[in-house]
Amino acid sequence: MQSTREIKINDVIASVQTDVGCVREANEDSGRHVRPSDLYVQATKGTLTIVADGMGGHASGEVASQMAVELISQFYYADDANPPEVALKNAVELASREIYQTSLTNENYYGMGTTLVALALQNNTAFVAHVGDSRLYRLRAGVFEQITEDHSQVMEMVKYGIISREEAKNHEDKNVILRAMGTQADVEAELTAPFAVHANDVFLLCSDGLCDMLEDEEMRRILIESSDVHAACELLIEAAKNQGGHDNITVGIVKISSSGEAETKTVRATRDINIA
Repeated sequence: MQSTREIKINDVIASVQTDVGCVREANEDSGRHVRPSDLYVQATKGTLTIVADGMGGHASGEVASQMAVELISQFYYADDANPPEVALKNAVELASREIYQTSLTNENYYGMGTTLVALALQNNTAFVAHVGDSRLYRLRAGVFEQITEDHSQVMEMVKYGIISREEAKNHEDKNVILRAMGTQADVEAELTAPFAVHANDVFLLCSDGLCDMLEDEEMRRILIESSDVHAACELLIEAAKNQGGHDNITVGIVKISSSGEAETKTVRATRDINIA
């Protein structure tokens, strides 16, 4: 039976790590976990975890993903007028517009964009926004499930019954993205319906460099066997690299502690910042 106690910000344990992988020369992914220090902001907006997978080549893809995590963090916490789900959606769409406008100012940035998945945890509720094929999974009571649905060509084919989910995994168009931040003037972020957060829930945010390499059962096994979120990130990245590591790999793990005790985890290759 799941706990019904109120989830506090100190119950949220997170680690975000990114790796260039085994093939690419540069890392176009970005990730961030934001834990507000201000008590009012904690109560109204909670924590925010973001994974972004840039595209457009080195320099432009890296710029797009970094802009996404920085701007969404700023816009989300600066929005005092709207509830978390509206603030999150607005933050993603405003950031996308900024990325697009920046792409018009420099020929090296032309066509740049990024996929994005963002998870806000406010009290006992999760708010999720995503664009593209960066994903959010949830592990609850041993059940591992994908929460977001890719904005991709193969997922459209699955929805219309043209191919199965199994066929989609190895389809030649599996990396064709139908929606991305910054690739046009306006892009709609998809919001998942808010859902309750339980003690011991584990959330996995990742770029496709992870989920393209590992089966769901392998990711589930690593999460279950690793009590430490930082170690779990490392193990997931290592497992993806062992399978070829064809793309950059970014992993964010957010765990709801059952003890209620704060834990501090080092965030490597990204930043964990406080919003006052």
